[in-house]
Formats: sequence, C-alpha cells, structure tokens
Amino acid sequence: MESPSARKPGSSLGDCENKSNGNGNTTMMQGIYHERQTRHLCGLHALNNLFQTPDMFSKSELDDYCTTLTPRNWLNPHRSWIGWGNYDVNVIMYALQQRNCEAVWFDRRRDPHCLNLSAIFGFILNVPAQMSLGYYIPLPFQMRHWLALRRINGSYYNLDSKLREPRCLGSEEKFLEFLASHLQTDHELFLILNEEDEEKNPQRWLLPQFRD
Repeated sequence: MESPSARKPGSSLGDCENKSNGNGNTTMMQGIYHERQTRHLCGLHALNNLFQTPDMFSKSELDDYCTTLTPRNWLNPHRSWIGWGNYDVNVIMYALQQRNCEAVWFDRRRDPHCLNLSAIFGFILNVPAQMSLGYYIPLPFQMRHWLALRRINGSYYNLDSKLREPRCLGSEEKFLEFLASHLQTDHELFLILNEEDEEKNPQRWLLPQFRD
C-alpha cells in the first residue's frame, strides 16, 4: 500500500545513494520530502513526512484538533501550554482519521516479523527525547518525540525530522531488524493503515498465520 490519499512524490526511487539538494527546514532528496525539526512540532513534521506532502497538515490545523478534542482555550492537555506543539497521541490519531487513515498500536512484545508490510501505509514511532539547556546541560526530565518511517519505491526510510536528511534503512529484512532494535526499549510503534482496507479485512496488517 503506497498511499491512501496523499499526493505521491514525483520522482522514482529505488536505491539508497540519493544526495540531498535541499536547505533550510526542508529537504528534497531525489523526490523524498523531508521536514526538519522546528520548536516542538515533531508531530506535525512526522505527519507531513509520512504523507510526503509539505502542506498535508499545518500547525493551525493541529491546534484546532486540540480544541476539538478538548474545548479549552487555556492549558489544553493535548499540546504544549506555550503553543510550540508537543502534540499528544490523541491529536496524531485524530489527524490521521481526517485523511481516512488509522493508527494501530503495535505491542512491542511481538516480533515485527509478524507484520504484513505490504498492507501498511507507513509507521510512526514515539521515542523518548532528552531535554537540555542549550547543547550541554541535560535537564532532569524527558519529553517524547514523533518520527515517521516509510517505504518509498522499494526501500524503507527513516524520515525523522531531527535528521539532516532522510536515512535509508534498506530492504524489508533490514527494516524489520531496525524495528526490533527500537522495540527493545520504551519506544512505541504505530502502524498507519488505510481505514477502508482495514474495515474490509481486519488484521490485514498481520501475516495470515499470525491473525486471530
């Protein structure tokens, strides 16, 4: 499943030797769209990188979703109180529903080799992010960071907004090894599926031998 409703990137990709030709906060690496980190907007970047579309979502749209989920003008529980993003999982899931997709939480106790990768549009990881004062002084608390992973014309890519450019993870087997290594820690994995496909064929994201 390459895309449910997003516009597809214009060029063909089949290897991991592409060079970046972007600058600023976005990169186009041989047709791969990649937003880089600004403020605490990793949730926004992860969604746009997932759909490979720069304007699939905007900050104002995600802020509106926060109010829709909890109609509160002050101290909304779904985002940073200073308005810099830091959106929670409810906002990410609601945003995906607006594009006819759903996020399925993957139990990290399972082996990723049970996944039917051909039925999954993309992946979003939620990982711990150490906060620091400047570059050198770590603070005694952590936040969470969203990042997108996706197959683009034959290869899997890490589209983390903290990277300078997309990072090729390679083949299906290498990608599954990458997932397995992340799921050994307290990282949370969400499978992004086309809602209509999942309604017609529940658990399609699992290989047949692993379905209930």
